[in-house]
Amino acid sequence: MKNYYELPELISEDLIERASKLSSANICDGLSKLGLLAGRCMSGQIKPVSDKMSVVGTACTVETKDGDNLPLHVAIYNCRPGYVIVVSGKAFEERAYMGDLMGGAAEAIGVSGIIVDGYIRDKTGLDEIGMPMFSRGYKPASPAKKGPGGLNIPVECGSVLVNPGDLIVGDYDGVVVVPREKIKEVLEAAEVKVAYEEKRMAAINEYRRCKTEGSDLPDLTPAWVKEMMEQKREA
Repeated sequence: MKNYYELPELISEDLIERASKLSSANICDGLSKLGLLAGRCMSGQIKPVSDKMSVVGTACTVETKDGDNLPLHVAIYNCRPGYVIVVSGKAFEERAYMGDLMGGAAEAIGVSGIIVDGYIRDKTGLDEIGMPMFSRGYKPASPAKKGPGGLNIPVECGSVLVNPGDLIVGDYDGVVVVPREKIKEVLEAAEVKVAYEEKRMAAINEYRRCKTEGSDLPDLTPAWVKEMMEQKREA
C-alpha cells in the first residue's frame, strides 16, 4: 500500500478552533468570496448518520473500490486524534464499506470523523457511538477485503479532489473541503460574512419587534439589494 503509515501534518490548533465555530455553509461563503467554491462541496448525497453530527479536522485519505474495506482498516488503526478519514469508495453501491465495529474502533482511537463516498451499515449503532460518520446511505451487504488500495494520496470523494492535509468541515448541510494552502484566507472571508449575517439577523429581529409593538417599521432591504436594483434601473 502506497504511503502505508505516513500521515499529513495536522492543521494548527488555532485554525481548527476557528473553523469549529463555523458551519459548512459559512465555509462555502468564504470560498465563494475568494472565487474558490467550484469543486469544493461534496455530492449532496453524502450526509451524516445524524443531523447532530459535525466534523472539523485534517484530511487523512483512503483510496479503494468495489466495497473493499481493507485500506480503511489500515487507515483507522494507524490514525490519530485530529484526523478525518476521507474514503474514495467510487460511490460503489453493492457493499457497505464499514459498520459500527470499525466505527467504534475509530471513535476509541480518537478519529475526528469518517467520510465515505459509498455505503455503510449499522446506522443505529453508529448513531449511538456518536462519532461523525458521513456516507451516501446504507447497505447491509458485507464488505470485501482485498487491498492494496492507497493511503494518504490525492483522492476524489463526492466529486471533490481531496489532498492529505486539507481542511474538512462537515455537518447537516454536507461536506466541504478547503485546500490546505488557502485555509487562513478562507476562514478570514467566512468570518467577515458571519459578522455581516449577525448584523442582518439583528435588523430582522428589530423589524419583528417593531411589527409586534405596532411601531414604525424600519427598512429591512439590505444595502446591496438596493444598489443592484438601482443598477438595473439605470441599465
